[in-house]
Amino acid sequence: MRELLFILFSLFIARISLADKLIIPMDATQKNHLKAYGIAYWVLGQEAEVEWLLNYKGGSFMMDAYENIEKECLLRGVSYSTMSENKASKIKDEIASPAVNADVVKLLKVPKIAVYSPKTAQPWDDAVTMVLTYAEIPYDVVFDDEVLDGKLPTYDWLHLHHEDFTGQYGKFYASFRNAAWYKQQVAEAEAMAEKHGFEKVSELKLAVTKKIRDFTAGGGFLFAMCSATDSYDIAMAADGVDICERMFDGDAIDPGAQAKLDYTKSFAFTDFKIEKNPMRYEVSSIDVNPRTRGVREANDLFALNEFSAKWDVIPTILTQNHQRIIKGFMGQTTAFNKDQVKSTVIIMGENKSLNEARYIHGTFGKGQFTFYGGHDPEDYQHMVGEPPTDLALHPNSPGYRLILNNILFPSVKKKKQKT
Repeated sequence: MRELLFILFSLFIARISLADKLIIPMDATQKNHLKAYGIAYWVLGQEAEVEWLLNYKGGSFMMDAYENIEKECLLRGVSYSTMSENKASKIKDEIASPAVNADVVKLLKVPKIAVYSPKTAQPWDDAVTMVLTYAEIPYDVVFDDEVLDGKLPTYDWLHLHHEDFTGQYGKFYASFRNAAWYKQQVAEAEAMAEKHGFEKVSELKLAVTKKIRDFTAGGGFLFAMCSATDSYDIAMAADGVDICERMFDGDAIDPGAQAKLDYTKSFAFTDFKIEKNPMRYEVSSIDVNPRTRGVREANDLFALNEFSAKWDVIPTILTQNHQRIIKGFMGQTTAFNKDQVKSTVIIMGENKSLNEARYIHGTFGKGQFTFYGGHDPEDYQHMVGEPPTDLALHPNSPGYRLILNNILFPSVKKKKQKT
């Protein structure tokens, strides 16, 4: 009884006496948007509830006002304010109005996050791991061993690092086949394939894609960027078809490979053409051709589409931002040809004039996936070997915010489907 009284007293003195609610604004008044997501994650880790005010001041977060939360905001440089329960209720009443495109969803649990990535150093960075680290959100690194050993169902959210799931090593052969890092990657991949009883790396990666497919179908949330987006779908569609040339797997490509693709197996894309030329730095027609885009960095932009917060809750969550126009950024896969995006997939961000989709979402089985084109939202044309972006210089990046929307999505309390 004494211990219980002490706990209750500790909670009482931790509560801010003059306020009931703490709100973290996510509009232009926020000093550090990226770390604000880390605060929301941290609060969930204290077994407290967070309310996400969709479309209210950029998608603000509201929670009970405790002194330790206020201190954490101050330590991380995150803007916040406190208010009475009465004022908070008025805000939620305003949001509930049918005339207002806004809604409130509850975040109830800490999502367990995994990043699929080699354990050895890579000659490029990864936007997701960088922003997770900057936002102080923990994650585990998993790779082929963990995936094939059946560890994925222990996670809620999986990010695919810049992997080539077709077994063609990113199509870097023409430019980097003599580079030490490329040779090391090939050697490590071949050793991993042999370890798990596969004759080819492409066969190993196909087995991995199927495990990821099962993770998603079982209710997991899959997030991929850059080359992991289209190469994943290509590997699925090419199940049982040799699409690799001799320098990648030791024998020639199946001359009838294109006709044998099964688009029903892919998540997001259809009717695409695989790139058979091993010397060309491209895997398929899904990715827009950089030589024909006809756009410069200054006017390379895409717009976030607007959705009904009360009816289209999922895409509304995933597009929360303080800006609707996002700077474009290149990658091995920069953007998706809209003509090859399946009709069942939601296009959340696009450049209509270029017929490009940049940010898409869909469902597979009981799970969901988001594909985001490009490599680094704050480095327009990131090259192999360049230093990573310092996110302390970009704390309000709208492009990076899209990644973090996906991070928190598995925490959302599911609503009953409206009819």
